[in-house]
Amino acid sequence: MVTLEQVEKLCERTNLSYDEAKAALEETNGDILEAIINLEKQNRIEAPKGGGYYSSKNTQKDMGDNCCNKNFKGESEKDDGTSFGELLGSFLRWCGKIINKGNRNNFEIIKDGDKVMSIPVTVLAVLLLFMFWITIPLMIVGLFFGYSYMFSGPDLGKEKVNRAMDSVAGAAKNLKKEVKGEKSNGENSDN
Repeated sequence: MVTLEQVEKLCERTNLSYDEAKAALEETNGDILEAIINLEKQNRIEAPKGGGYYSSKNTQKDMGDNCCNKNFKGESEKDDGTSFGELLGSFLRWCGKIINKGNRNNFEIIKDGDKVMSIPVTVLAVLLLFMFWITIPLMIVGLFFGYSYMFSGPDLGKEKVNRAMDSVAGAAKNLKKEVKGEKSNGENSDN
């Protein structure tokens, strides 16, 4: 059985007369969505542009009177935001850009001026994210064994970044000397 409320909702959304809306609902046993789809197939109402979808965004109580005066097309006068798909797409594009930058730039491990190893920054980030309890101590221990680290590549191979890495290596070298009891000129302080 079709209710008056269902007929009024269909009238608001489709701009049909009461009798036409009631007949369309009776054909679909009161299913408003099915009635709208059937009316579109019969070309009695206009389908949303671009093969879109119907939305109840404009059928709020404060806009109730405005909906009755126009054909419901799934369009809103102003766009309040973006859809989940668009947000997900922009997030994935951002992640792709970050991964691309990480793959273009390298983290290099250097001992006595020779490059020992070079890994993409993306791999370093994954190691730091999932195995930081192993990666960070290994890097610190490496500093005390004379290893130094630097970044190379178009985005991270900047002088400021590498200067900071050199200062960390220098601080580790000085701390190692203090622990061994050496003076800064390399002589033993016990003499």
